[in-house]
Amino acid sequence: MRLFHFALALLAISTSFSQEKTYPNNYFQSPLDIPLLTSGTFGELRGDHFHAGADLKTQQREGLKAHAAADGYISRIRISPWGYGKVLYITHPNGYTSVYAHLKQFNPLIDSYVKKQQYKQESYSIDLTPDPSEFQVKKGDFIAYTGNTGSSGGPHLHFEIRDSKTEKPINPFLFGLKVKDTQAPVIQELYAYSLSDSSRVNQSQHPIRIRFSKQSDGTLLADKVTAFGAIGFGIRTFDRQDNSYNKNGAYKVQLSVNGEPRLSYGFNTFSFAKTRYIKTMIDYSHYIQKRQIIQKCFIDNGNKLGIYSIQQQNGIVQIEEGADYNVTIKVSDFEGNSSTLQIPLSGKKEDIRQSVTKKFTPYQLKKNRDNIYTVGKATVFFPANTSYSNLYLDLKDLGDNSYRIHHPEIPLHDNYTLTIDVSEYPEDERKQLFIAHTNSRGKPVYQKTYKRGNSFSTHTRSLGIYSIVRDSTPPEVNPVNFKDKQWVSNYRTLKIKISDPLSGIDSYRATINGKWILMEYEPKQNMLSYHFDDVIFDQSEHNLQLEVTDKVGNSTIFNATLYRAKK
Repeated sequence: MRLFHFALALLAISTSFSQEKTYPNNYFQSPLDIPLLTSGTFGELRGDHFHAGADLKTQQREGLKAHAAADGYISRIRISPWGYGKVLYITHPNGYTSVYAHLKQFNPLIDSYVKKQQYKQESYSIDLTPDPSEFQVKKGDFIAYTGNTGSSGGPHLHFEIRDSKTEKPINPFLFGLKVKDTQAPVIQELYAYSLSDSSRVNQSQHPIRIRFSKQSDGTLLADKVTAFGAIGFGIRTFDRQDNSYNKNGAYKVQLSVNGEPRLSYGFNTFSFAKTRYIKTMIDYSHYIQKRQIIQKCFIDNGNKLGIYSIQQQNGIVQIEEGADYNVTIKVSDFEGNSSTLQIPLSGKKEDIRQSVTKKFTPYQLKKNRDNIYTVGKATVFFPANTSYSNLYLDLKDLGDNSYRIHHPEIPLHDNYTLTIDVSEYPEDERKQLFIAHTNSRGKPVYQKTYKRGNSFSTHTRSLGIYSIVRDSTPPEVNPVNFKDKQWVSNYRTLKIKISDPLSGIDSYRATINGKWILMEYEPKQNMLSYHFDDVIFDQSEHNLQLEVTDKVGNSTIFNATLYRAKK
């Protein structure tokens, strides 16, 4: 029987290799002039999404030149304070699109085009799709300067290659880009999971950490495990490349049982539409509690990811009384460097000393149907397939218009709706009220709040404590490099810091002498910047007005008179 299973496994492996797509290796060049080092790899697990590209290091600074990776045309230009920040998309005639994100500034031709559109739309945030004839580029053309815009944690270039038709991102290193890497991935921790009501690992039904040690041949050997029933394993791992201290994600993981491959997954490509299923692939509870990512070496409930090349028995190991097993987990990087962990198992139906007790509540959520509950003055609606499994929910009215909507360590795939009756509040106060989610530090965080008469509602995928909160304080506005009635003839920029600690900044609008001006917003620094290069005024006296509004409508208006010599 084992020979039969082994033959099936070999067939699965050969099939996956035969179907693996090949990619052009010399078509794309590096978008940077410096040797490539990465601070983030393709497919890297980021808690609630997979990383869609390679984060290329820029020597800890902004302003390096970024180049077109191949011939094509700029098909999209987007600017946002969030996400990819300033980003360019180049469509190539071979069916792929390259993406360059977190840029500081575009090349002069593109920058002039974008700025005209920003002034036309009177908006810093903008999404443009130029005509294919507008910005034709050749391989190696200078297109932008690298930066740190959007949701970036430091200067780097986020670089992607996508299939132009499906928009699926593809590992850029499949196209021949190289980073020197002779180091094997590191397996930091090993965890075992009991996956049924009757299974156990080392007499426990809770997730349990298994110790291991390095052997003389370089492999890792775990302490012997006793188990019974359906179990699975998970690991914490990272890969470090030469000349870099960054802990990047590993490329491939394979689990075998007694030499037979049971599960294998790697990061060649994935679908943005399915990236949220990462919540089923990691130990989500552990991630929420400790901000550490344990990736499961088995396919759990609700997992619809398409990254698996082998999935025999979903990677779940069925342990029988009296039998011995050898489980192997192999972690590899893109260059083929690998680390192997051996786990000896013995089947023993020992007494369970640490059991999992199911908590039954009146609020049973069944994943395949709509579910609606009333808790005090709140109504909670979970559409079908919001959750990955059936649940008993912990719903509670905590008083003072605060509600516990279960616990944040339980993952949800789609939004549910929370509606709260606010009729007890005077109508003149309701404008300043919003629904807030309590974060891990106990701070209320604004949730987009829809207001209809006495009912406030929000749509969210996060569980936890929600409250009605009032924000009666307008935003703070403080000039950084100038003051009222000052000469600024030699200034290149004006900088103003804006902040709102409760509901947050919603919008801002700046004018000089009554005309709208472009102020770039950098939320990581709470900074607005105006560049005098715009040169749209011909008089020496400049009357600056800035109105900043928070998310419940409180506004602050800042005025200053500035003097600048005519050009």
